[in-house]
This record gives sequence, C-alpha cells and structure tokens, in this order.
Amino acid sequence: METASFTGFFKTLIYIVGFYYVFRFLAKLFLPILLKKAVQKAGENFQKQQQQYQQQYQNTTSNNDIIYDKATSSKPRETKKVGEYVDYEEIE
Repeated sequence: METASFTGFFKTLIYIVGFYYVFRFLAKLFLPILLKKAVQKAGENFQKQQQQYQQQYQNTTSNNDIIYDKATSSKPRETKKVGEYVDYEEIE
C-alpha cells in the first residue's frame, strides 16, 4: 500500500493548475469562433421562419380577401376584476 507523499501532492496540484490555464487559453481561442457560428445558425433559422411566414401570409391573402378578426375587435379588453369598492365613513 502506498502512502501519500508531499511530492505526489505537489505534482497533482501542478497538473490541476496547468490544466486550468491550458483550458482557459484554449477557451479564449475557440469560444469566440463557436459563439459566432451559433449566432449565424440562429440567424439563418430566423430567416427561414420569416420566409415561411411571409409565404404563408401571401398564400392566404393572394385571393384579395380581407381578413377581419371579429373576436378581438367587437369585445373591448376586460380588466382584471379584483373585488368591490367599499366607501367607509367615520362615525364620531
């Protein structure tokens, strides 16, 4: 059975600190590239969705039909009703 030694602990500590600095250096190099690619991919997905929406909208309005949403225009928006208002008077 081996016992722990000061040199073994020191080597382990050096490896941990070395790994930390190597990881930090590599993250500074590659993280901006990865983020740039992720942003570009999100932008492409957004453009695809926008094009699909525009095509769908053009297909529904190509017959010169007027779309009128009766449900939202005929009813005014209701406010949240919390309770009744009670006016109190002081009695002397």
